[in-house]
Amino acid sequence: MRIMVTGADGYIGRGVVEQLLAGGHEVLACGLSPCGIEAEGLEEAVGDVFDYDFSSRPLPDAVLHLAWRNGFRHNDSSHLEDLPRHYEFVRRALEAGVPRFAAMGTMHEVGYHEGAVEDDTPCNPTTPYGVAKNALRQLTMELCRQRGAKCQWMRGFYLVSSDGRGSSIFAKLVQAARAGQEEFPFTSGRSKYDFLPYDEFCRQVVAVVTQDEVCGIVNVCSGKPVALGDYIEGFIEENRLPIRLAYGKYPDRPYDSPAIWGDDAKIRKILEQQTKRTA
Repeated sequence: MRIMVTGADGYIGRGVVEQLLAGGHEVLACGLSPCGIEAEGLEEAVGDVFDYDFSSRPLPDAVLHLAWRNGFRHNDSSHLEDLPRHYEFVRRALEAGVPRFAAMGTMHEVGYHEGAVEDDTPCNPTTPYGVAKNALRQLTMELCRQRGAKCQWMRGFYLVSSDGRGSSIFAKLVQAARAGQEEFPFTSGRSKYDFLPYDEFCRQVVAVVTQDEVCGIVNVCSGKPVALGDYIEGFIEENRLPIRLAYGKYPDRPYDSPAIWGDDAKIRKILEQQTKRTA
């Protein structure tokens, strides 16, 4: 397949591009800077993805839209400011004739919810990040319906990496340990979430976008709720970080759910189909 990946130079993008190329797919990598990968089958388009001209190159079999700024700053106004540009990008891609549009969503679209998140779980986001992602999901699915294109909306949960890149709590913890901090200010740690290691997260994204039988909302998840404190304690031990959690230094965020995780039925089906194809 020929797959266009936006945000290819980003936190998730690089890992996804590497796995797509390893699977023998052609990748058109779009980002503000080169993705830093040299491999057969890779073509790059460096610049603002919102200015991309779909008539300048052969159309991809699918667009995977990962580009999004300030993803870890949930209350940043840029999420709402950028929403019209994301919408126009989706519209132009579909008007150019792209047959399938895939995009990265977030658990924060759902807002406050206790339990498993399914396709029909009501969404009531409470942050600019969640509001913008939820609105783009609704708009993208409607544009795809109007154009007769397939839509895959991947709803991501907690992504875990030990390399210190990005601005997630795991990256900040690694950065603090490297800086010599002995304590890491923390919440109560009681809320339960759905966690995926970085490589597995990218593997699930690649599995979704390289097939077109399962579409709609697909949770990129483990399907298992784990207390944040317990998971991070295990992360500290596994990575031998010389730092400890200082519980209660920060209040729990009012928009965080006591326990929220993804229904993994769709992603399990996709991964099972992938295993059968490669067996």
